[in-house]
This record gives sequence, structure tokens and C-alpha cells, in this order.
Amino acid sequence: MASVSLKDIIAKMKLENLTPELDIAKVKITQPDINRPALQMAGYFEHFEATRMQIIGFVEYTYMLGLPEARKKEIYTKLLSCDIPGIVFCRELQPDPLFLEMAIANKVPLLMTKKATSAFTAEIIRWLNVKLAPCISVHGVLVDVYGEGVLITGESGIGKSEAALELIKRGHRLVTDDVVEIRKVSDDTLIGTAPDITKHFIELRGIGIVDVKTLFGVSSVKDTQNIDLVIRLEDWDKDKEYDRLGLEEEYTEYLGNKIVCHNIPIRPGRNLAIICESAAVNHRQKKMGYNAAQELYTRVQNSLARRRDEEEED
Repeated sequence: MASVSLKDIIAKMKLENLTPELDIAKVKITQPDINRPALQMAGYFEHFEATRMQIIGFVEYTYMLGLPEARKKEIYTKLLSCDIPGIVFCRELQPDPLFLEMAIANKVPLLMTKKATSAFTAEIIRWLNVKLAPCISVHGVLVDVYGEGVLITGESGIGKSEAALELIKRGHRLVTDDVVEIRKVSDDTLIGTAPDITKHFIELRGIGIVDVKTLFGVSSVKDTQNIDLVIRLEDWDKDKEYDRLGLEEEYTEYLGNKIVCHNIPIRPGRNLAIICESAAVNHRQKKMGYNAAQELYTRVQNSLARRRDEEEED
């Protein structure tokens, strides 16, 4: 099961540790959801998700302050006896001495952020969704072409890296070469990243390893990118019929998400970079409501209809 260490969350979200005496080295977060324990403060602990990060905002905080001392002790005991990975106080709110004392006794880390509750909640959920998303690795190259994430796949040695290098020379950005780590962050979104060990490197047969960031500058690389389109390169087969209109989309599937896929036959003289650029722009046009293949089909149908009308008049 994927997990994120509490130390990584503290570093990423710039949190202040209010309980430095506790050892948090082994504390892991295993799910991206969070919980605001307002109902728990009121005494309702049915269906309480203690394994989530707990966020305390201004509403929960003021409710806690207004509780009688005996009730406070009862609620705090019940809440902090759960196996909570961490509690974050937003808006620089400070836990009261009793809460702090009981948290340390129960080894529950307390953290603090300056951010507003809604802003912090949205940010940590988004980040945890990426970090804890289901992940697979595929063989291919991921490039940002005009803002569209183009995943180029195909057999080893077919020319994926060369196409990516030409795209980089034309001003587009490399995300990863050879190995693409794909994470499913939602039912509609796949995000591609590079393994740390190969980040910003391209392998070119006959030349070796090329550092894209050093050669072409920081504007030529990108750390993450949504995957919008798959281009599958394959050797040209003269006996195979290839789609020449594109009226019907073909799809490939990763982690249960369907992505538009184009099968591109390779033969000498074909400029792969131009093809990838055109495919990306065409895909973007379709998302904006214009389909060139459909427009051609409509023109042909209208032309045939006019001819029929003319023949009937004659």
C-alpha cells in the first residue's frame, strides 16, 4: 500500500511541529482523505476515520474552548486515544494546555499552519491524491506539446526518444524518457512523472545519455504532466489498413482510465515531430468543439445532397 511519511507532509506543507518531543519518523499516511473532527468534539465517534489526518479550524477550535473542563477531558481522552497520525491546527491556532499534554501522552503529533482551513485542506488533499494515487510504470516518452501531455509508446528502438528530442528542439518540454510513472489521481485524470534516477535524461542510441535540462535549459523540461493523448509508433505494414479520416476515436486504457490513442506507422521520410505536434493540436481542437474529420464528412454529405437535388430538378 502506498504511503507518505508525516515528515514529508511537514516539509511540503511548511508545518510547525508543536510536539517535537514525539518521534514521528515511522508515522505514515495511507489515504488522501482528511477529517475535521467537529462531530467528535460533540461526542459522536461512530464511523470516525481515525487513520486520516485531522484538521482543526476556527469553528472546531472555538467549540473546544467553550467546553466545560470535565467535558473537555472526556472528549480529549476519547479523541486522542485513537490511533491518529497527526492533527493540524490552521490559522496559527494553538491547542490548549490540556489538549497538548494529552496528545503528548498518547503520542499524537500536533502540527500548525498559518494557512486558512479551506485553503490548507484543498492543498493537502490535492497533494496526497497525487502521492497516494495508484501507480504503474510504462515504457515510453512523455512530452508536453502545446500544453497537451503526449505519451509516445512503441517498441524499443523505433524512434521515440529521437521524436522527443526533435520536439524539445522545437520548443516543447520533456517530462520523462524511457520509463513513465503513471498515477491515477481521479477517474478523469492520469498524471505522468519521471523516476528520480532518470529525470531530465534522454538515451539516444549511438550517442548515449543526454542531459536535456543542461543542454536546452530549464524551459525544456517539466516534472509532471497530465496525459491527454497516446501516440503508438509501429513499423509500417503495407498489408494493414490505417485510419485516414479519424471519424472514430481509438482508445487505450491505463489504470481503468481511457485515453485517446493514435497508431502511427513509421517509414523513412516521415517527420515524427510534426506528426506529434499536429496530433496534439488536433486533439486540443476537438476538446474545444471543432472536429476536422466531422467537418469534412458534413461537407461531403451536403455536397451529395445538393447533387441529388440538382438531379431531381433536371
